[in-house]
Amino acid sequence: MTPTPDEAATKAAPRRARGLHAFANPARFMRLARAIFPFSAVIAATTLIAGVVLGLAVAPPDYQQGDAYRIIFVHVPAASLAMIIYVILALAGAAALIWKHPLADLIGRASAPVGASFTFINLLTGSLWGQPMWGTWWVWDTRLTSMLILFFVYLGYIALHSAFEDPTKGARAAAILALVGVVNLPIIHFSVDWWNTLHQPATIMKLDRPSIDPSMMAPLFLMFVGFIAYYVLMLTIRVRSDIIARRIRNLRLAQSAN
Repeated sequence: MTPTPDEAATKAAPRRARGLHAFANPARFMRLARAIFPFSAVIAATTLIAGVVLGLAVAPPDYQQGDAYRIIFVHVPAASLAMIIYVILALAGAAALIWKHPLADLIGRASAPVGASFTFINLLTGSLWGQPMWGTWWVWDTRLTSMLILFFVYLGYIALHSAFEDPTKGARAAAILALVGVVNLPIIHFSVDWWNTLHQPATIMKLDRPSIDPSMMAPLFLMFVGFIAYYVLMLTIRVRSDIIARRIRNLRLAQSAN
């Protein structure tokens, strides 16, 4: 007898869950991490070096800001990675809460310090850039304030993981915070369009073509790729370290039980 659509969906759900868990096998992840590690390290090193050289030595000065604009080659990619990593953090939190994905919490916990670091770099470089351009180190602009909130959410996520004696409760609380914090991402991205802010409008992520010279786009793109590769590198290192630490802890518990 042909199953009804509801029955088919019910049978498909466990298959999807099993498919997700197939990617969560620690041994499989360790093999994947070993394969990815050298490539991400080489890509990160080459693109970051090339981006710095092109950004500092090859790209021409801006017609309005002179050489002060060159901080954009760190500031903008750091902002992009801060938001991209937070999306990954929220997705990992959803996978941990809904599907009990074995590696989701490890990915979230490994991503949070890297995302917080990129957010801090963005805030710091923005302050250094804003002082000569705006005449002040900080203003309570919508874009700046929402990025500061993102930084505090990252710190809260990290703190919640160690705030409970039961690691499961800490992981659950952190995952819920990550999902709630997603509402801040559209505010960060569209704040320069929704409100009259001091921060300059979007120059790259626009509906029409970017309003930035191609000679400046090249180092910006290289730095963006380099930051992504660096994140992947840190993610593999941190998750592998957590898996090894759990194996050691389980072995010690097994020995003490015997």
